[in-house]
Amino acid sequence: MKTSRRLSLFACVAVALAACSSSSPKPSATATESPQSGSGTGAIAIGIGVAQTSNVALLGQEEVAGAKIAEKYFNDQGGINGTPVKLVFQDTGGDEQGAINAFQTLITQNKVVGIVGPTLSQQAFSANPIADRAKVPVIGPSNTAKGIPEIGEYIARVSAPVSVVAPNSVKAALKINPNIKKVAVLYAQNDAFSKSETEIFQQTVQEQALDIVTVQKFQTTDTDFQTQATTAINLKPDLVIISGLAADGGNLVRQLRELGYKGLIIGGNGLNTSNLFPVCKALCDGVLIAQAYSPEQPGKINKAFREAYLSQFKKEPPQFSAQTFAGVQVFVEALQEIDQRSQVAQKPLPELRVALNQQLLKGKYATPLGEISFTPEGEIIQKEFYVAQIKMEPDGNNGKFAFLK
Repeated sequence: MKTSRRLSLFACVAVALAACSSSSPKPSATATESPQSGSGTGAIAIGIGVAQTSNVALLGQEEVAGAKIAEKYFNDQGGINGTPVKLVFQDTGGDEQGAINAFQTLITQNKVVGIVGPTLSQQAFSANPIADRAKVPVIGPSNTAKGIPEIGEYIARVSAPVSVVAPNSVKAALKINPNIKKVAVLYAQNDAFSKSETEIFQQTVQEQALDIVTVQKFQTTDTDFQTQATTAINLKPDLVIISGLAADGGNLVRQLRELGYKGLIIGGNGLNTSNLFPVCKALCDGVLIAQAYSPEQPGKINKAFREAYLSQFKKEPPQFSAQTFAGVQVFVEALQEIDQRSQVAQKPLPELRVALNQQLLKGKYATPLGEISFTPEGEIIQKEFYVAQIKMEPDGNNGKFAFLK
């Protein structure tokens, strides 16, 4: 009889405790709790979702380099007022699904406060809406197509839009050869950025009263451009403009030259990488590319960034590395501002993500790109732009971007 009563009492207590537990919500994880931080070290986790594999890795590798230099630089400076930052890398590959998978992992498993990425605009149109719905701020390091900031409230970019950058290279070509009359345009039709960029190039060409003699399409996965190159050359253009990525664009440059084209070539932003040099080698020489970054930008932080890059890679830093550094910098400095008001390490992660998005849009940042800020929609405001011409060394294997005055 006593045993039965004792068991009954224990059961009642267990039921009461269970009811109490189920009715009390669990507190939200803070930004530095493991595994929320992605590190388990009490650091603030920032996601880097860029292409580390596929043909797009020629660009993504430069973004990884810039991000890692930023991580060391800002942690050496004290991180978020004493709390370190930890970059969490996820590979987006070269397609939309890869970017979607990377973003989902960063948001739901790694629990990052924000994401720098993805590499391609094509990927951004698919992956960014996922982050926007989750209220996770995104900074695009190399997404220059029209409409990126308009994807959502939580989307910004440190990569100037193609409409601002691309026309500069056409104007530079006309300074080099004022007699340009006929222009051939070639672009990757399966890439959102290239499609957006070629529209700007074609508009600029028309505004300069030049004649577009042909518009040829290709795929970023193509390796044989004999048909497009031959068609263009037969129309005797004075200028060829290519919108594509490093691998396909480099092969197209090489085949144009091998088939006898001797005029000026403009490469779009997708060719804006020294990883182009091994693709077209000596035949890369002379290609014009508009730039949103110069290693000679005189700011203090660019000096530190440039020295770190030169020390590690023995060559000048490229635009994609500088832009990714700037993306990490914006997150870090915005977090520092928030921390002045209340400790970011103690904030619930969802609350910190919202606060971070609001803060980053308010700031001004002295970056390797020069001073930048953002419109309320997340569009970058940047003043300094450049044009460079590729100068290959006699061995045909190495080269540099020579900035035009």
